[in-house]
Amino acid sequence: MKKVFGITLGGLQQKIMNLVLIFLLALIAVFMGITIYQTNNLNKIVSQTRDEQQEAIGKVSGNTMQQVIQSSMTKTTALQAYIADDMFSDIKTDVATLQSLATGLFEHKDSFEPFPASLPDKSLDGQLSAQVLYEEGVDYTKSELLGVAAHMSDTMIAMCKNSDYLNNCFVGLADGTLICVDDNAGSKYDENGKLTTFAVRQRPWYTGAVEAGELWFSGIETDTYTDKIGVECAAPIYLNGELVGVVGADLFLDAMGQYVKDSANQGGFVAVINNEGQVIFAPEGNGIFEVTTSDMAQDLRNDSNTELADFINNALTERTQLTTVTINDKSYYMAGSPMNTVGWAVVSFIEKSITEQPTQIMLDEYDRINKEATDSFETGAGRSKQTMLIMIAVILALGSVGALVVANRIVRPVEKMTKRMADISGTDQAFEMDDAYRTGDEVEVLAQSLAELSTKTRQYIRDITEITKEKERLGTELELARKIQADMLPNLFPAFPDRTEFSIYASMTPAKEVGGDFYDFFLVDNDHLGMVMADVSGKGVPAALFMMMSKILVNNFAMQGNSPARALELTNEVICQNNDEEMFVTVWLGVLEISTGKVTAANAGHEYPVIKKPGGKYELLKDKHGFVVGGMDGIRYKEYEFQLEKGGALFLYTDGVPEATNANHELFGTDRLLEAMNSLHNEEPKDMLTGVKNAIDEFVGEAEQFDDLTMLGLILN
Repeated sequence: MKKVFGITLGGLQQKIMNLVLIFLLALIAVFMGITIYQTNNLNKIVSQTRDEQQEAIGKVSGNTMQQVIQSSMTKTTALQAYIADDMFSDIKTDVATLQSLATGLFEHKDSFEPFPASLPDKSLDGQLSAQVLYEEGVDYTKSELLGVAAHMSDTMIAMCKNSDYLNNCFVGLADGTLICVDDNAGSKYDENGKLTTFAVRQRPWYTGAVEAGELWFSGIETDTYTDKIGVECAAPIYLNGELVGVVGADLFLDAMGQYVKDSANQGGFVAVINNEGQVIFAPEGNGIFEVTTSDMAQDLRNDSNTELADFINNALTERTQLTTVTINDKSYYMAGSPMNTVGWAVVSFIEKSITEQPTQIMLDEYDRINKEATDSFETGAGRSKQTMLIMIAVILALGSVGALVVANRIVRPVEKMTKRMADISGTDQAFEMDDAYRTGDEVEVLAQSLAELSTKTRQYIRDITEITKEKERLGTELELARKIQADMLPNLFPAFPDRTEFSIYASMTPAKEVGGDFYDFFLVDNDHLGMVMADVSGKGVPAALFMMMSKILVNNFAMQGNSPARALELTNEVICQNNDEEMFVTVWLGVLEISTGKVTAANAGHEYPVIKKPGGKYELLKDKHGFVVGGMDGIRYKEYEFQLEKGGALFLYTDGVPEATNANHELFGTDRLLEAMNSLHNEEPKDMLTGVKNAIDEFVGEAEQFDDLTMLGLILN
């Protein structure tokens, strides 16, 4: 039993208090259950009401927005189509007037003198003027038709001045001459100041009007002299059934193109479709319509998307209602209206999700208001909960105090003994007899027994603590050092499961808990495998510490791309800087070029490696040794190379292998090593190392292992 805040846990005090607290807690649980039920029910009603309101807002807002869009888009589209069509209608009237005037002049040409006509005058550039142009090889001064058509000059100038849409007008004659009215007299000359010829009878407006035999609108054309895009309206002139010429006018569409471009800034888009179902105007990046040259443009009337094709066909012939069209998995609202004069159509469209944004904004605002109300409700509920918790705490405190007062009166006779027992801890304290315990009954007997047991226990604990403390400390430290050392070496095999060009295996068996030998292997890059075999002077913990430092240095310098010799030199420099204990390490470091089997190596006072050619025997490779690493500052090492062929093997080891000693103080030696290896039949590296270890164990017998046994085997597949 333990006393906490004056309460003896497990005693009568606790049992009395438990009874009181159970009753209080049951009462509180019923009260809280009712409160939680009512709160959850209220939250459910609020949440359900909110969902219903959101659904109603979304439905009403969505319907209203659709009605607004339908009214706005259809009316706006129709108005734009009407304005554009009125522009085409005006130019049609102007060209019809010119056709009528020209026909009358040519029918009465004999009743008046020819009117003078002049070539373009550069000084009049920027002013409306009548100008004569002609085809190459045509002498305009000999034209009998030009003087008649020139009578229309003043009329055409006045017509261009008084028109809001007419940019120029012209009369192309059947003899290859032309009289035109525009404000671009200077553009008729080339950079050498020579008047450029004009292929009158090859122009699209000329051939188109002649083929149609009546007033005719061209498609989108680029003006020869201004590079502006526009539409040409032309009509043929006949005299007694013979073609005399063609009258016409240009209508530049800059304003229409700018309006279409600006439509992208209003959330929706506007496009213009010609009578062949091709897009001639559309804002960039609209997501649907792409403007291309007429020879590359697609006829949308025959588009694979039947919804879009049906809509375009309807828009070219009649004013459409708001239509939903799905394109590239996106839904669009569309409205169209035709321009009857030219057979084109204006199409307005907007992504449906954009029109739903106001509804979403409204719902988000509703959520914000609802959240604020919910937060206020939860704040109030939280305050009520705090008040309730305070009341519960007060009730529990009062109940506990009352229970404690009653319990103290019952357990007071044994309280002092219980307190003394509770005060005894792991420190040097003892339970001793006291006059308060001499009651002459079982309490006194129990107290005497506890006093004797306490004395014996204290002495035993002191003795056993001193004995085990040192042993546990040393054992723990050595085990930790052994584990750290083992973890420093590659110990997962196969080491490179995805590399089939070679097989490698290594092992280290320390003579003590920790050793000074180490091996290492690592991929320097995808085609180079580094291999290390080393032996630190000394044994035990100092050698293990020196070994870990040496391994890290050799690995780091080799992984930096240094040659084996250079890596050993850099390692030697670092070790010699702080080597007051004058420890050293022998190292064999080699790098295998996996693709060719070439091995580049350097030997710092280590054992000879053992190699085997395919189908041959294991033999020592007696390389040149350099000085040990850490023995002297400024040492330089030499490298050498040898070739491993496929099926060949390499075996590395420390001096613990040839110097393994049996009970007769005989060394295992390199001869026994080669004999044991050449007796092996299985060529796997692990089996190679296992065979050597078995041969050493058989030779050594019961003799104690004198030095670390460290080996590495590699076979080139």
